[in-house]
Amino acid sequence: MKIRRLVSLLTAAAIVAVGTVVSTSAASTFNGSYFGTGFDSYDWGKMEASDGWSNGGMFDCTWSKDNVQFSGGKMNLSITGNQWQGYKGAEYRTTQAFGYGMYDVSMKPIKNDGVVSSFFTYTGPSDGTVWDEIDIEFLGKNTYQVQFNYYTRGQGNHEYVYNLGFDASQGFHQYGFYWDKTSITWYVDKKAVYTAYRDIPSTPGKIMMNVWNSKGVDEWLNHYNGRAPLTAQYDWISYTAPGSSGSNQQQQQRQNNNNNKYNNNNNNNNN
Repeated sequence: MKIRRLVSLLTAAAIVAVGTVVSTSAASTFNGSYFGTGFDSYDWGKMEASDGWSNGGMFDCTWSKDNVQFSGGKMNLSITGNQWQGYKGAEYRTTQAFGYGMYDVSMKPIKNDGVVSSFFTYTGPSDGTVWDEIDIEFLGKNTYQVQFNYYTRGQGNHEYVYNLGFDASQGFHQYGFYWDKTSITWYVDKKAVYTAYRDIPSTPGKIMMNVWNSKGVDEWLNHYNGRAPLTAQYDWISYTAPGSSGSNQQQQQRQNNNNNKYNNNNNNNNN
């Protein structure tokens, strides 16, 4: 079985498991032109930390709100624990859902085999909707790369691995994506690096960040060695609605759409 198909099956199983512990109700949709937070403290009412449950499947941890910490204007998401007592991961997300527009994050991921640090949008059965998702994922086995992916009505297998040219775990960089009805364009430090056009998702989703250790997907992430604690840092996140003033990424996106249509640069690897 190909690893992409395995990941899709495991993630789908995880979502079913989540639905058994999270009430099934769609989040309200954000209708403003801009949303952002600088992670000075817990943003009550706008953000929430997952706590006390596990996605199951390839996620070898239980979410803990205690692993979401704020210090010096940064948010720290940590993996803690051990193989005897079990591991705890961290997840932080908006309470509202967001639709088409520009999504950005400044972050520094974990460097370690078997772990993932992420920034993404998600909605699914646990929210009373179809499964739509757009991902920016750092696989700790190689933080010189970033993986882009998306799911439309539960169908994934859109992974694209981009070679950054730097070690993302060593400093803060800006990552993002511009999403509209016909495409998703991903950015690194405000530069458009890849565009997808096929089967684009359409359902608003919550903005989410998490860190987690894995099991059963060594081919994808390498074997997790049990090292803990491990921490990813997030400096800020933002969302800008289409047509909002100051959204120069939208202009960039339109200018680069055609150039990025196939985006098979010599320095990039497409999984």
